[in-house]
Amino acid sequence: MAGENIIHISNANWKSEVLDSQIPVLVDFWAEWCGPCRAIAPMLEEIAKELAGKIKVAKVDVDSNQKLAAEFGINSIPSLLIFKNGVVQEQSVGALSKASLLRKLGGYM
Repeated sequence: MAGENIIHISNANWKSEVLDSQIPVLVDFWAEWCGPCRAIAPMLEEIAKELAGKIKVAKVDVDSNQKLAAEFGINSIPSLLIFKNGVVQEQSVGALSKASLLRKLGGYM
């Protein structure tokens, strides 16, 4: 459920793709059965394409990666976390508009 510009994250690549990333990373904690998660997926793909090289967009399936979800206290999905230099800068729960998300991301580029 992610396009070519979105990275699928697991426990195996979490450190290299998120914590060690040279650019900010927007991480979407989601699940296949989550309606709002599916609703924002096309918008996240657009952002990943438009901001390629400035922001990395990644998805973590909470059903397959329960350890990561627990580590960040993910109780509701979609949960969007913005990481910069391996540290959570901001967290949003629920579906956001593209404009709102772009405003949030703008502060980290």
